Amino acid sequence: MDSREETDRVGPSGIPDLERFEKAIAAIDAVNAGDPNRVTVRGEDGPKELLHAQLVSEWIQRLRPSASEALRLAGRAHHVERWAVERGEYPDGREGYLRWRKALQDHHAEVTACLLAELGYESDTIARVRGVIRKQGLRRDPEVQTFEDALCLVFLETQFSSLASRLADEKMVEVLRKTLRLMSEAGCREALSMDFPPEEGRLLERALERSPA
Repeated sequence: MDSREETDRVGPSGIPDLERFEKAIAAIDAVNAGDPNRVTVRGEDGPKELLHAQLVSEWIQRLRPSASEALRLAGRAHHVERWAVERGEYPDGREGYLRWRKALQDHHAEVTACLLAELGYESDTIARVRGVIRKQGLRRDPEVQTFEDALCLVFLETQFSSLASRLADEKMVEVLRKTLRLMSEAGCREALSMDFPPEEGRLLERALERSPA
């Protein structure tokens, strides 16, 4: 995808060791390239977590151009090697689901920490990346909120249409409402600016009307 490739090639400003950062992005992408699940995003077919990670990087750049190196790394690695922790390994129901989600966060954080340590990243930077991936300080930490906004926007871009085709309108509005409640005002504005088909746009507007300010 040209826009993402250009962003990665130029590299963000304010990073003391740009070569090391680019190697870290490449290492994360190399892991995600092994995802056996395939998706099509903006006309490009490829490994799901690789393409989704690139989208998250793009949204972080758009939402927070001055994002720290740690936030950029966390965004790229947010679901690194996600397929290795299967939902079926945990019990059915909400409790099992929450245990699975916690295991996923831990897995993403630890895989990323190992990759960064191999590249010589300092312990405080690694700790910060792990904290962002785990969403520590959500609502209180502006960068963690940007991280969450980016994840939600990727969800809307890549899964909204598919879900809307399978769910009744009221159920879809509820899903959207829960998503929007996680987002900042800036994130919600970006969601409204996205190019959805008319019916999906109306569902999003209904969800926003029901969401607390």
